[in-house]
Amino acid sequence: MTSASHLEQLAEIKLHEEEEEEEEEQGGERCFTDAPSLPPVGSSPDPSHPFYDVARHGIIQVSGDDRYGRKLITFSSCCLPPSHQLNHLRLLEYLKFTLDQYVEMDYILVYFHHGLRSSNKPSLKWLREAYEEFDRKYKKNMKTLYVVHPTNFIRLVWNLFRPLISHKFGKKLMYVNHLSDLQEHLNYQQLLVPPEVLRHDEKLRAAQRGGPPPSVRTPPPRPPLPSQQFGVSLQYLREKNAEMIPPVMLQTVSYLKQKGLRTEGIFRRSARVQLIKDVQRLYNLGKPVNFDEYNDVHIPAVILKTFLRELPEPLLTFRLYSQVQDLLSVESSLRVSRCQQMMESLPEHNFIVAKYLLSFLHTVSQQSIVNKMSSSNLACVFGVNLLWPRCAPLSLPTLTPINICTEILVEHFPAVFGSRNPPAQVDP
Repeated sequence: MTSASHLEQLAEIKLHEEEEEEEEEQGGERCFTDAPSLPPVGSSPDPSHPFYDVARHGIIQVSGDDRYGRKLITFSSCCLPPSHQLNHLRLLEYLKFTLDQYVEMDYILVYFHHGLRSSNKPSLKWLREAYEEFDRKYKKNMKTLYVVHPTNFIRLVWNLFRPLISHKFGKKLMYVNHLSDLQEHLNYQQLLVPPEVLRHDEKLRAAQRGGPPPSVRTPPPRPPLPSQQFGVSLQYLREKNAEMIPPVMLQTVSYLKQKGLRTEGIFRRSARVQLIKDVQRLYNLGKPVNFDEYNDVHIPAVILKTFLRELPEPLLTFRLYSQVQDLLSVESSLRVSRCQQMMESLPEHNFIVAKYLLSFLHTVSQQSIVNKMSSSNLACVFGVNLLWPRCAPLSLPTLTPINICTEILVEHFPAVFGSRNPPAQVDP
């Protein structure tokens, strides 16, 4: 039997071999330096951040939600500075600090392995201590750990840790050889992928196919079905359904108001992916959906978030994105009135739908003693589903003002929405 110390030696040797192979592929020139990869665009934290010394490198990022409402958290090895320039204990504390904001809900961890080198690699002892430091609350709600661009080093480390890792946790690991493979599982456009990882992926795919890499752009979408409910605009839905409130929102909100208000963690839990796909298909085909048949109140909750996330333009519109980002510069005492101004500037249809939804979320928050979903918790869940930028992915710094704005919309719903009452307004 191979001893743990032997496996550890093999892992170190394999990492050096992989570095040498990469150097040879670059014609003998070293393809890396002691400088870490630049963090993804839009990922710079505020200097007042309690972990600014670590956060400034962009190693850990929160990139919105996946297609089923689960938070996306990425760890990029290429952003790790040389080990002598980073306190790895602080890195572990920062990782826990980030996860603590989301571990009460389901989340996804994406690990970009490319760029891990002998010069910036945390020790295997540190990895063991880190794994032991993460108790059940961190592991339970992590639904999948995607390891992108795995190498033999990763597989050796996994074998080294196998005796420590439970079978249940081990089943959550998924190796991903190319970035395009992630598109099958995640909202790829929301991921903050470092440029070095993108270049490495292009090189791998070019080598595999013997030519230049194919475009990773998705093909143009097919024309929507007449009964399509997901992935189409509010205007399209209104024209086809003759309703101000989209049918999916109307039905899920009505059902949750009757049967979900007292459910602990409502909107924080995910549901089986295949079930969500099945329900979406029924809606898109114009067939009736009876949530009682599924005996799971989290299914309509996930469907509501999925509907919002798949709108071609966010409910609060692209135009408001920059205004919401500027909210941090507004004095705290003036933020409610600033949010009121922004909401009242929405097109009438968007305002009516937003008022309907936020009225419901305000009602949910009033039951927070039972359901544990305060306005702050609801903001953390719904913020990324109400607003996102037109082109760039979301990052942890850009999420903060979105969540602050959403919390205000929920907590101060009467003040924000009360003065505008369109004739076509609908109450939940």
